[in-house]
Amino acid sequence: MGEQSQFDLSGKVALVTGAARGLGRAIALALAHAGADVTLGLRDVNSGNGLARDIEATGRRTLPLQMDVTHLEQIFRAVDDAVAHFGRLDILVNNAGGGFNNLAEDVPEEEFDQTLALNLKGTFFASQAAGRVMIKQKGGCIVNMSSQAGFVALPTESVYCLCKAGIAHLTKCLAIEWGKYNIRVNAVAPTFIRTPGTEEALADPAFRADTIERIAALHRIGEPSEVAGAVVFLASPAASLITGHTIVIDGGWTAR
Repeated sequence: MGEQSQFDLSGKVALVTGAARGLGRAIALALAHAGADVTLGLRDVNSGNGLARDIEATGRRTLPLQMDVTHLEQIFRAVDDAVAHFGRLDILVNNAGGGFNNLAEDVPEEEFDQTLALNLKGTFFASQAAGRVMIKQKGGCIVNMSSQAGFVALPTESVYCLCKAGIAHLTKCLAIEWGKYNIRVNAVAPTFIRTPGTEEALADPAFRADTIERIAALHRIGEPSEVAGAVVFLASPAASLITGHTIVIDGGWTAR
C-alpha cells in the first residue's frame, strides 16, 4: 500500500449523524474531501441543503436524511435508506450529541433521560443499525464521538460526562464483538472546540481564559478541522490495525 493511498476513502460510503453544523459538518466535508460519498443524518432534513451542495462541489455524492437519533425508527430508516441509495455503508460517525448544564443535585429526570437518549442510546442504536449492515458486508468502520468530559470531571455536566465515559467503553465492547467481522470501532474525545455549540460559553472571558489555561500544552481553543482529521484517519486504511481505542484531542488538558 503506497503512502498516498493510506488516507484515501474513494469508493467508501459514510453516514455522519448530527451533520448540520459544527463538528458534524466539518467531519462530513473532510470525509468527502478524502473521497467518500456521505450520507447526512440530520435532526431536521431541511438543515442540510447548504452542506449537501458543498459536498457535491467536491465531486462526491451525498444524501441528506431525516435522522433524529432520539427516535429509533428514524435511525433504522436512515440506515436502510442510505444502503438502498448507495448500495453499502462503510463508515458510521456517531457525532450527534449534547447536554445540559446543571448541578447534580438539581438534575430532573427528564433532563437526565434526554441526555442519555441523545448521547448514549442514540450512539448504541445507530451502531447497531450500521453494524448489522457491516456484518453482512464483512467489514466497516465506526467512529464514535466521546469527549474529554468522559475522562475528566466537569462541574454541572455530570450526566453528559457519564454519557461520554460510557461511549468510550461502549467503543471497546463493540470493537471486541465485531472484530471477527472486520469491523473496527474507535472514538475521538475532543476538548472545547470552536463551534456554534460552544460559542456562548467561550464568549465569557473568564470561562474562555480558564479553558485555555486548562488546555495545558497548547493553550488555545481547538478548531473543527482538528477533530475531523482524526476521524478521517480512523476511517482510513492508515488505521487498519486500530480498534477499541479512543483518541483524546484535548491539547494536553488530560495530560496535566
